[in-house]
Amino acid sequence: MKINSNFWNKKKILITGHTGFKGGWLSIMLNQLGCKVSGYSLNPVGKNNFFNTAKVKKYLKYDFRKNLSDLKYLKKSIKKIDPEIIFHLAAQSSVIESFKNPSETIISNVLGTSNILEVIKNNNRVKCLIIITTDKVYQNYKGNKYFDENSKLGGDDIYSGSKACCEIITGSYVKSFYSSKRCKVATVRAGNCFGGGDWTKDRITKDCLESFSTNKTLFLRRPEATRPWQHVLEPLHGYLLLAQNLCSKKSEEFQGPWNFGPNSRQNLKVIKFVNIIKKKMNTKSRIIIKRNDKKFSTKNYKVFESTNLSLNTNKAFRKLKWKPFLSISKAVDLTIEWYMAFKQRKNLRLLTEKQIIDYRNKYNSITR
Repeated sequence: MKINSNFWNKKKILITGHTGFKGGWLSIMLNQLGCKVSGYSLNPVGKNNFFNTAKVKKYLKYDFRKNLSDLKYLKKSIKKIDPEIIFHLAAQSSVIESFKNPSETIISNVLGTSNILEVIKNNNRVKCLIIITTDKVYQNYKGNKYFDENSKLGGDDIYSGSKACCEIITGSYVKSFYSSKRCKVATVRAGNCFGGGDWTKDRITKDCLESFSTNKTLFLRRPEATRPWQHVLEPLHGYLLLAQNLCSKKSEEFQGPWNFGPNSRQNLKVIKFVNIIKKKMNTKSRIIIKRNDKKFSTKNYKVFESTNLSLNTNKAFRKLKWKPFLSISKAVDLTIEWYMAFKQRKNLRLLTEKQIIDYRNKYNSITR
């Protein structure tokens, strides 16, 4: 299934979390389709961030900066934007940070989601709401398992638990207030996304690029862990297809949870993924296993991390005709290209636009 340019042209879109990595890429994608994109988020984090380096602000009609816990301000902002489609990405997305500030994580993720649902439950203009959670919403255990949308929800850390709560609260709101509403609601759970401009703290791709580009040692704490690696453009493309169908005559069929992950060949162990990047960057950097990093295990907390995370995406393949096509090799190439362009101070806005256009053209060429 292809992206319908006519559907998106001139659509009013709200993205919460537009100052983040995925939110920034999504903002540019939608702008290219002719959408009137607005954002609601906190300020971008860190000196280097995708929002500033790719000049995302240039693509926005309105740019509101506030916490989602401020219900009154959120109502005023949504009234001003008057969106037809909302993508809710705003969140505290770090597992480590959730151990340091559990209450803030719960307020940001759970209250933020419930406030979005509360504000638009009586809004007749919004046609669909897509809430982005995480692949970590599933109750994990040792052993190999592909989680589908009906797998048990859970969370052994505050971040994962807060996102599982978002799924439950969304379902409760839909059944209580949205059953007869025009607005259709879905949640999406994506695998480990990477790509140009992700400077999020403690992300393995960022650590690899920074270490390998300077021939410094890279420290790994869980080399044997398996993750569903995918370039950020893959799930974002799926979100757009889902939104199109949520606004269609058969919208009822597309409500509820959705997984977006890579094909099974790309569920790789961390060490294999890291070695792919290392080989491509032709570095002499050493890789050292450091399981007892104090940053992840102190007298106050011990970070739990799942050994296996793999998603069953048959539902998206079957109902949306969505299919990821970027190999790990190509996805890593795109990421390295973006990072090296940053190091060389090239125009990252133009490079980002080019990567999106090239991706869409390739997708259209292999899709009926």
